[in-house]
Amino acid sequence: METSFNWLDPFGSINLNIGEWADGIKGWAMSNRPLIQPIKSFFETIIQSIEGALQTVPPLIMLILLVLIAWQAAGRRVALLVLVCLTVLGLLDPTAWSLAMTTLAIVISSVLICVLIGLPLGVLAGKSDGFEQAMRPGLDTMQTIPAFVYLVPVVMLIGIGNVSGVIVTIIFALPPLVRLTSLGIRNVNPHVVEAARAFGATPRQILFKVELPLATPTILAGLNQTIMLSLSMVVIASMISVRGLGNEVLRAMGRLDAGKAIVGGLGIVMLAIVLDRITQGLGRSGRDRGHRPWWQTGPVGLIANLFYKPA
Repeated sequence: METSFNWLDPFGSINLNIGEWADGIKGWAMSNRPLIQPIKSFFETIIQSIEGALQTVPPLIMLILLVLIAWQAAGRRVALLVLVCLTVLGLLDPTAWSLAMTTLAIVISSVLICVLIGLPLGVLAGKSDGFEQAMRPGLDTMQTIPAFVYLVPVVMLIGIGNVSGVIVTIIFALPPLVRLTSLGIRNVNPHVVEAARAFGATPRQILFKVELPLATPTILAGLNQTIMLSLSMVVIASMISVRGLGNEVLRAMGRLDAGKAIVGGLGIVMLAIVLDRITQGLGRSGRDRGHRPWWQTGPVGLIANLFYKPA
């Protein structure tokens, strides 16, 4: 039955058939599974490889490795903090460590792909005003749309599981890395760039030997934000059957099991503290390291000093 147009209620008489259009996309995705399968297989390979490596290493060895990485990246105090956090994480529940490694594998997979996509886009946005203006609406949309909304189209195209969780996390966590990479490139002192150009440096040399090193602290701040957003997406992504600590929290909430919910929530918090402190340590300046290169500090520097004594 056709309805006449009402100027006082125009929305009631207009139907854009968006629901039917969305159903058409779902039908196209179901009938073209072979086109989507290679993408899904690619993500599955990355996730399974990282998770397999993390789960294979015994918990005590993994704990020591993470503490040594924290010591090398951020110093002894952060290494001690990481040791405490990981010990608390392991003692929360007999399954907490295994679930944490699954969550860590999903976060690492998402962050790696964010870096592969976000760094080039950020560099291009930092070099070109037009490209930055063209990307801004997309980045604004990605940051303002509620996280739950991402689940619908991804599940419609890919299905449920860890792959969909990683794709959703990439979309949600990518914008800060792109924005801060662009900001870091734009904030490089133009006099330094002009000096490098005057000495005959090529554009490639200026980018890799001048601009990126000077923009590294800002880029690492963007990486830190991407990691934190990836962890914040863990619980939301568990709604589409993504395994790990987030799924534990979701199941506990469904059963009103406060104990399991606290275990999963504290596990995510401990993991967030570890990753946050390590990535912040990577952005330390030379002054913070006592004007020494990284290979002369931490466990690497300790081992190097055993075999090499400077004059």
